[in-house]
Amino acid sequence: MYKTFSFQSIMAWQKAHAFVLLVYRITSHFPQEEVFGLTSQFRRAAVSIEANIAEGYKRIGKTDKLRFLNISQGSMEECRDYLILGKDLAYINENEFSELYNSLEEASKLLYLYCNGIIHNNGIT
Repeated sequence: MYKTFSFQSIMAWQKAHAFVLLVYRITSHFPQEEVFGLTSQFRRAAVSIEANIAEGYKRIGKTDKLRFLNISQGSMEECRDYLILGKDLAYINENEFSELYNSLEEASKLLYLYCNGIIHNNGIT
């Protein structure tokens, strides 16, 4: 049985947090006219990933916990879209795209495994 005592010990949250920091660093170079557009939307969606993992962590019931984690997964897909859009608009170069994409994939895979552990009640809480 694997027991955590805070959301910060969840690997999926750790990777999501690293992704958020990366999004903030890279979007700080987006054009000024995007500050209330793509920059803001991208950052809010990224923060939503880790925030919903944190919120879901304290939920007691499996269904409620998974609902927040599913919201987090939706925010990941939203970020994936913003990542593609940022690249297509030439706000993100190839290296930044790869760095962001890989970071998001890592967080996504860990979140999937965390959800799967909860669904199958493998003792992960």
